[in-house]
Amino acid sequence: MAIATLTLNPALDVTTCTEKVRPQHKLRCTAPRFDPGGGGINVARVITHLGGKATAVFPSGGPVGAVIVKLLEDEKVPILAVPIAGTTRESFTVDEGRPGDQYRFVLPGPELREDEQAALLDALFGLADVSHIVVSGSLPPGCDPAILKRIGARCREAGVKLVIDTSGPALAACEGAGAWLIKPSLREVADLVGRDIASEDDEMAAARTLQARGFAELVVISLAERGALLVGAGKELRVPAIPVEAKGTVGAGDSMVAAITLASAEGKGIEDALRYGIAAGAATLMTPATELARKEDVERLYAATAS
Repeated sequence: MAIATLTLNPALDVTTCTEKVRPQHKLRCTAPRFDPGGGGINVARVITHLGGKATAVFPSGGPVGAVIVKLLEDEKVPILAVPIAGTTRESFTVDEGRPGDQYRFVLPGPELREDEQAALLDALFGLADVSHIVVSGSLPPGCDPAILKRIGARCREAGVKLVIDTSGPALAACEGAGAWLIKPSLREVADLVGRDIASEDDEMAAARTLQARGFAELVVISLAERGALLVGAGKELRVPAIPVEAKGTVGAGDSMVAAITLASAEGKGIEDALRYGIAAGAATLMTPATELARKEDVERLYAATAS
């Protein structure tokens, strides 16, 4: 069985470096790096890097969309690009030489017409032998968050496990969507439950609340440098973070989602899947700029968690 990802608001990630970011100055930058971006696209890339099969479904418009298509083809990531009238957005990241701060500029992206949204969903659910669908990233301007409930309903009809990784109003709209798994941050969970979370017991209680409200069968809360916790499938567990020297943060959460989904599709238990996800997130932290997890790093870190 295969995996499919849906990225409703993809981006061409442009990364460069300058010695110091200062206002009202021309900042001389290094040669840019170009990567296909957006949550679902990153998930598909990591799954491909790890030896799995994931088809990336996304809207593609204008010259920027064409560049993303070419970059994914070069990476041998299976894609299904749906043409749109608008132009795919760019995102811009500047790494500062000293003291090493990173500045991320994220553009909003084009609006998707109703017929374009319908074409994306038809393309997604037209794929054969899909066991898991990952919807990851932001929604484009003007997109009704209720689209996630429509996706959830179609996943239930098709017997497909739905993974959602998003934020803001889109995450709030996941209540009752029937997802198999969601992966919010602790801050996002506090917003959803409407209270401060001050202890580890509070964290578990909040995860139970989200599960009871129908956000997902499995609630994985990302705890940053403390790792992650999971509630669901008759389990309540924590997996600590793996200490690594962080060179960049872009794509770490996407890598975690990718590895959890791939492990599940391969029949691993949820505890092993979560440890694999933690290893993939840590492996991405070890890579510079917008580079994603390398398989050899993921496997080494994952093996270390089992010892």
